[in-house]
Amino acid sequence: MSAHCQVTGRAPGFGKTVSHSHKRTNRRWDPNIQRKTYFLPSAGRRITLNVSAKGIKTIDRDGIEAVAARLRARGVKF
Repeated sequence: MSAHCQVTGRAPGFGKTVSHSHKRTNRRWDPNIQRKTYFLPSAGRRITLNVSAKGIKTIDRDGIEAVAARLRARGVKF
């Protein structure tokens, strides 16, 4: 599963870990991605989305119909 949110577009952040000796190594900060299934009443079926915790809150606030319409306008397949 990729570390990209289909709703908010959140993706991993990249940077460096700095140790006590100040040695720097690469690291990445992954968003909290969850695989969630929602029922879409207009289509009469369920859709599965890879969403971040912030994306789940957005769906709770705006509703799955509004979010699905925005995804379709962006051309996201689900």
